[in-house]
Amino acid sequence: MVAVTKFDAADYLATPEDIVAYLEAAFEDGDPALIAAALGDVARAKGMTEIARNAGVTRDALYKSLTEHGDPRLSTFLGVMKAMGLRLSAAPMRTG
Repeated sequence: MVAVTKFDAADYLATPEDIVAYLEAAFEDGDPALIAAALGDVARAKGMTEIARNAGVTRDALYKSLTEHGDPRLSTFLGVMKAMGLRLSAAPMRTG
């Protein structure tokens, strides 16, 4: 038998470049559930307790909102981005 372990993206988000590429891919997909889950992966990689404190939310609330079934409020989303040292920006969609 082959032994397998559960994949955890947080284990591979070691550098700012890794994190930005990971989040950009989630944003490009556009699925809100995927974006919330990706933010959760990054928060776990950086330290959920510290991110929650810096974002002004409880650790439990952050865990609940940053899952594929979570639906974080915009204020939570922006607070988490800021706590991660990231900013949200807009760019025109690629066409064709």
